[in-house]
Amino acid sequence: MSHYLPFLSHGMVGRRPVLQPVQRCNPTGAQARGFFRQQSASGVLLHAYTHKKSGDAAPSMEASSFQPSVWGDFFINYEPKQLQRSKEWMMNKADKLKQAVRTLFRTCNDMVDKMHLVDAVQRLGIDHLFQEEISSTLSDINGTQFASNSLHEVALRFRLLRENGFWVSPDVFKIFKGEDGRFTDAISNEPRGLLSLYNGAHLLVHDETELVEAISFARDHLQSICDSSELKPPLADQVKRALDLPLPRAYKRMEALHYMFEYGQEEGHIVVLLDLAKLEFNLLQHVHLKELKSFSQWDESAISFLPDYMKTLYNEIMNNFKEFEDQVGVKGRYRVAQTKKEFQKLSTYYLQESEWSHQNHKPSFKEQMELSTMTAGGPLLCVCTTVGRDDTLTKEAFEWAASDTGAIRAYAKILRFMNDVAAFKSRRKNKGDMSSTVECYMNEHNVTSEVAIAKINSLIEDEWKTINQARFERRELLPAVHRVVNLCVCVMFFYDDKKKDAYTFSSNLRETIESLFVNPIPM
Repeated sequence: MSHYLPFLSHGMVGRRPVLQPVQRCNPTGAQARGFFRQQSASGVLLHAYTHKKSGDAAPSMEASSFQPSVWGDFFINYEPKQLQRSKEWMMNKADKLKQAVRTLFRTCNDMVDKMHLVDAVQRLGIDHLFQEEISSTLSDINGTQFASNSLHEVALRFRLLRENGFWVSPDVFKIFKGEDGRFTDAISNEPRGLLSLYNGAHLLVHDETELVEAISFARDHLQSICDSSELKPPLADQVKRALDLPLPRAYKRMEALHYMFEYGQEEGHIVVLLDLAKLEFNLLQHVHLKELKSFSQWDESAISFLPDYMKTLYNEIMNNFKEFEDQVGVKGRYRVAQTKKEFQKLSTYYLQESEWSHQNHKPSFKEQMELSTMTAGGPLLCVCTTVGRDDTLTKEAFEWAASDTGAIRAYAKILRFMNDVAAFKSRRKNKGDMSSTVECYMNEHNVTSEVAIAKINSLIEDEWKTINQARFERRELLPAVHRVVNLCVCVMFFYDDKKKDAYTFSSNLRETIESLFVNPIPM
């Protein structure tokens, strides 16, 4: 499965040249597996295009606007830093800490303490170690009457339960409102409570105007508090991050990295949680480095097949499918078969884009949106990232991920919209590229780019509501829903306002990659 991921994570989302590529220069430096890597270490990537009809001229060469990867063959040659302690010691220590945390779950009886325990475990990035304990604890929290005058506690309960598929009415926030239905000034100077309200309200679904108002109220007051410099770390840092990207949409592993440095400063923090989080991060980092090295290498003899690259591409794809089948076993073969079908669908969508391009067709915004959300590869990613999850996904959950559901389409639209907005802002466009949804909206409605982008941003918010709604529809599907949510989170991570288009311009992620995969956390 790991061999397949570089293709998924780097080669499918951006605005592609839609003409058929028939030749590629012989790149130098490190290359990802097979055909799938778009950039060479030298930074040169050329395409030749042809349209098969009688009288076609010889294909012309044109340079891609994509920048080279800043990493080159770094991960092929990189030797991880020496661990502060032996791997055996760290694993034994981690096992002891896990037992201590399980004891905490068993002995914690106070409802607020339970919520803080679950929240800390999740934000420190060690929740995958305690899925049963978290599930049981959340069920207790959901099934127990809860009364509190603390905005932070009410909002924290709201977020934890909604994130994990338990329906909670927004009416729980009425106690913080006046007779006019608006939030009272009494909570306007509670930054911790406002932050929890802001994060929790972003789990809204359609027609929850009260949560839209909650987001606006909390954001305005948090921004005002930030501007006055009244906050001190770590809360100040958490507020700034949330205003950029609310917690339910934050990239979990990066949030864990931030929170590990902040949690120790919180009053009443649990030392064993922090120690385990650091150990687990460093142990996983070593595993990830091995994987990065593995799929940064592959079979350089494939270059000799060029320009007959289609044969190489086909062989690489089939090899990946064979690896899938070997890993999932006989019972999981149906998942591989479905993945093949999704590849076939994607090829059909690509062909349609190519035909539009060669016919000089100017699609409407709706036409472009419907097709380009599919060519972004979102539905295929939803299937591919669940192929090997037989341990947590039932057949029914996998079939949901492979279906044309509202949540899958919502993710595909978020992926396309955010990519197009980022491409437009960064002026990333190649000759032969289809018009983006931003350009189509501008042309169809004769509006400025600012108006078009504002409209598309509002559509993105609507799609998030659709995805949030999927959390509550059927609990047995929740593991698959969480996979889709995580994919959406990745989109937000690549295309936020600070990093602009970090998916295409890898230099924008240099510090992040170093933090996640190169630099261990001091213990």
